[in-house]
Amino acid sequence: MKDLSDRFRDFSDAFRSAAPLYSRFAERVAREPRVLDLMRSAPIAQRIPVLLFACVHYLILNDPDQELGFHFPNLQRSRDALALNDESAEAFVRFVLTHQEELTDLMATRSTQTNEVGRCNWFLFPFAMIESQVGNIARVDVGSSAGLTLLFSDINYDIQNYDVQPGSLIGGRGPLTIQCRTRGHPPQLDHVPSVVWSRGFDARPVDLFDQDHVRWLEACVWPEQVERFDRLIRAIDLARRHEIRVERGDAVEDIGAFVQRANRHGHPVVTTSWVLNYLTAAKRNEFVARLDAIGADADLSWVIAESPRETPELPVSGDSGDDITVISLVTWRSGRRESVRLATAHPHGDWINWSA
Repeated sequence: MKDLSDRFRDFSDAFRSAAPLYSRFAERVAREPRVLDLMRSAPIAQRIPVLLFACVHYLILNDPDQELGFHFPNLQRSRDALALNDESAEAFVRFVLTHQEELTDLMATRSTQTNEVGRCNWFLFPFAMIESQVGNIARVDVGSSAGLTLLFSDINYDIQNYDVQPGSLIGGRGPLTIQCRTRGHPPQLDHVPSVVWSRGFDARPVDLFDQDHVRWLEACVWPEQVERFDRLIRAIDLARRHEIRVERGDAVEDIGAFVQRANRHGHPVVTTSWVLNYLTAAKRNEFVARLDAIGADADLSWVIAESPRETPELPVSGDSGDDITVISLVTWRSGRRESVRLATAHPHGDWINWSA
């Protein structure tokens, strides 16, 4: 029980400024044995504050007229005044204790996930580098979840560089624009790199045409991140219009078949973003070996956006102790593998610090 209490207390301290509502919830839960005991219904790896918060958020989104919903700023009625007081935390505890059966079922079967369209920024500059070398890109996205980053070619990018002025807007074809703030000297872009074919696959794909799947994606966004919540809703609508679907597949077993399909359309580019940390070390080694085998026979590129500390087996240059998102590019040309570390980035793609 003390470990769980400490986990919530640490969360409260870490996010007191960035997420004051969830910070208050966590501080109160750390002192509430009845709620802490409920956490034991989750798998050990998922006994984390954000799973409880996502499950509660899920129930609130399904029934926003609940008392607790009036404290959530992403719900329209509470955006003007967020009630950050002791009552919001007490309302949270009351809600949890009133909905113990539903929350027990949810925590036993759900896991937190992030499918953030802002992460398209991670691929913008590496794709430009690849396009300048080999032309049209055929993309294979591993662990694609709901596939929102497959919207890469259908959104606009407002690039604002703090070191090089002025910024630029590229794309201009679609209704969704994401801001990309950069430092350093990434490639200068006057267009969105051409991705002529793309497929995503995942062990457990999220179906954007299934309202329950969509609701869980929404629930995993923190309610204080109002702009991000709205952007997710717009991205889901756009993905539905483009009929983006993610296929079922295993990262190691199926990567070869997907790359083979991509090779019929253009230069194959594999992308991984905060997915390989979910594999075991042995599976990560096997994944790299599979790509090495493919690259020995045909040209291939791999854009990595992962934490080196979580995935030390990957061919990423630099400090393996980095726990921030590091963007790297691995290429196989005429059977020879080369890798270069390009940048560090915000976990949701808000900013990129270019270092290559």
